Amino acid sequence: VQLQASGGGLVQPGSSLTLSCRGSELILDYYTLAWFRQAPGREREGVSCIGNSDGTAAYADSVKGRFTISRDNAENVMYLQMNSLKPEDTAVYYCAARASRGYASDARSCADASKGSSYEFNDWGQGTQVTVSS
Repeated sequence: VQLQASGGGLVQPGSSLTLSCRGSELILDYYTLAWFRQAPGREREGVSCIGNSDGTAAYADSVKGRFTISRDNAENVMYLQMNSLKPEDTAVYYCAARASRGYASDARSCADASKGSSYEFNDWGQGTQVTVSS
């Protein structure tokens, strides 16, 4: 496993949670990184993406203003800070990596990832469950 996601759990609506994605064999500095999620009975959807050049981020409309993606290349880790969680955020969250191909390509793939396109992301973590329920 080259990516390891962690930090999921059971929380109440309105709570916060921070997910982490650590590269075990990948040097994340060379990759565009993204979070996707999949709820039972639903297709996988993009959540957020961050480029490796200037850290430009993209978000799905459903999480804008509530979630913040970040990365610490020195520590080889990516984070997803999730605030004001809603029951509809319940899903298995996956981190994924795409080898960087330059700023324009990375920005385009991030924008696509935030809309759910994951075909360019070849390395995946095992997923971490987030459950938002009262």
